[in-house]
Amino acid sequence: MGRRDYNEPIGMWGYFGYEILFGLPVIGWIVLIIMAIGARNVNVKNFARSKFCVLIIWLVICAVIALCGGFTALFESLYQ
Repeated sequence: MGRRDYNEPIGMWGYFGYEILFGLPVIGWIVLIIMAIGARNVNVKNFARSKFCVLIIWLVICAVIALCGGFTALFESLYQ
Protein backbone atom coordinates (compact mmCIF):
# COMPACT_ATOMS: atom_id res chain seq x y z
CA MET A 1 0.00 0.00 0.00
CA GLY A 2 1.51 3.26 -1.08
CA ARG A 3 0.74 6.91 -1.16
CA ARG A 4 -1.39 6.36 -4.27
CA ASP A 5 -3.97 4.28 -2.37
CA TYR A 6 -4.30 6.99 0.25
CA ASN A 7 -5.33 9.64 -2.29
CA GLU A 8 -7.00 7.51 -4.92
CA PRO A 9 -10.20 9.17 -6.14
CA ILE A 10 -13.58 7.54 -5.66
CA GLY A 11 -15.58 6.84 -8.79
CA MET A 12 -19.21 7.71 -9.35
CA TRP A 13 -20.33 4.16 -8.54
CA GLY A 14 -18.26 4.26 -5.38
CA TYR A 15 -20.10 7.34 -4.14
CA PHE A 16 -23.39 5.73 -5.14
CA GLY A 17 -22.56 2.58 -3.20
CA TYR A 18 -21.45 4.51 -0.13
CA GLU A 19 -24.69 6.55 -0.24
CA ILE A 20 -26.74 3.36 -0.18
CA LEU A 21 -24.57 1.81 2.55
CA PHE A 22 -24.64 4.90 4.78
CA GLY A 23 -28.41 5.23 4.27
CA LEU A 24 -29.18 1.95 6.03
CA PRO A 25 -30.79 2.71 9.39
CA VAL A 26 -28.53 1.15 12.03
CA ILE A 27 -25.85 -0.88 10.28
CA GLY A 28 -25.15 1.97 7.86
CA TRP A 29 -24.73 4.47 10.68
CA ILE A 30 -22.25 2.19 12.44
CA VAL A 31 -20.29 1.74 9.21
CA LEU A 32 -20.48 5.52 8.68
CA ILE A 33 -18.86 6.20 12.05
CA ILE A 34 -16.18 3.56 11.43
CA MET A 35 -15.38 4.99 7.99
CA ALA A 36 -15.33 8.56 9.30
CA ILE A 37 -12.76 7.57 11.92
CA GLY A 38 -10.64 4.91 10.30
CA ALA A 39 -10.88 4.81 6.50
CA ARG A 40 -7.50 4.58 4.79
CA ASN A 41 -8.54 6.59 1.76
CA VAL A 42 -8.77 10.29 2.58
CA ASN A 43 -11.62 10.79 0.09
CA VAL A 44 -13.74 8.07 1.66
CA LYS A 45 -12.99 9.47 5.11
CA ASN A 46 -14.02 13.01 4.12
CA PHE A 47 -17.18 11.74 2.42
CA ALA A 48 -18.12 9.75 5.53
CA ARG A 49 -17.45 12.78 7.74
CA SER A 50 -19.69 14.96 5.59
CA LYS A 51 -22.50 12.36 5.73
CA PHE A 52 -22.03 12.16 9.52
CA CYS A 53 -22.44 15.95 9.81
CA VAL A 54 -25.63 15.76 7.75
CA LEU A 55 -26.90 12.95 10.03
CA ILE A 56 -26.21 15.08 13.13
CA ILE A 57 -28.01 18.09 11.59
CA TRP A 58 -31.06 15.94 10.78
CA LEU A 59 -31.12 14.51 14.29
CA VAL A 60 -31.03 18.01 15.80
CA ILE A 61 -33.81 19.21 13.48
CA CYS A 62 -35.97 16.19 14.34
CA ALA A 63 -35.33 16.69 18.07
CA VAL A 64 -36.36 20.36 17.85
CA ILE A 65 -39.53 19.47 15.96
CA ALA A 66 -40.33 16.71 18.46
CA LEU A 67 -39.77 19.06 21.40
CA CYS A 68 -41.95 21.75 19.87
CA GLY A 69 -44.69 19.22 19.24
CA GLY A 70 -44.27 17.78 22.70
CA PHE A 71 -44.51 21.20 24.34
CA THR A 72 -47.57 22.02 22.25
CA ALA A 73 -49.34 18.86 23.38
CA LEU A 74 -48.39 19.57 27.00
CA PHE A 75 -49.72 23.13 26.93
CA GLU A 76 -52.90 22.08 25.13
CA SER A 77 -53.60 19.47 27.81
CA LEU A 78 -52.95 21.98 30.61
CA TYR A 79 -55.19 24.75 29.27
CA GLN A 80 -58.22 22.75 28.15
